[in-house]
Amino acid sequence: MNDQNPILQVFLLEYEKLKEEQLKRIELRDQMIYITLGIFGSILSFALSNKTNLYALLVIPWVCLIIGWTYVVNDEKISAIGKYIRLTLTEKIKAQIDDSDLESIFGWEIAHRSDKRRKRRKTEQLIIDEITFVFSGLVALFAFWSLSTNLPLAIHILCIFELILLAFLGIEIIIYADLAKGR
Repeated sequence: MNDQNPILQVFLLEYEKLKEEQLKRIELRDQMIYITLGIFGSILSFALSNKTNLYALLVIPWVCLIIGWTYVVNDEKISAIGKYIRLTLTEKIKAQIDDSDLESIFGWEIAHRSDKRRKRRKTEQLIIDEITFVFSGLVALFAFWSLSTNLPLAIHILCIFELILLAFLGIEIIIYADLAKGR
């Protein structure tokens, strides 16, 4: 690297800052799964401790929606940072160092997306995300419906609204799943 090239230094600093942000977002995204499971356990414990507490099950879909959407947004930003580094920043750096071997610049950014098990691993993660944030909300809704009797119309409307929002979240999780390989 040429220490005399200030533009190259700016690009390398940008890379460092992007990787820091990406790491923080990965840590937050991964913690959201554990937070969600802890909240589910607390709500289920309360809801099932007494039949009068069953309405607490209606909180689980909201937890799924709020944390699930935050998870999706963070995951998308993690992928967007990687894509920017792979497609844009490497080109800018290549122009500064006049290196024709673009693949060797930030090689890990491309290599970890090119292994033969990536598609399977990302599909499995997609399924886990759907189970965590959509299926668990649906289970809570159906458990509420099956364990409750004589529900007012407003509660039925709330449940249908939650059902629609969970379906929307499920679609968004699929749309934002980054299943592509390579650069």
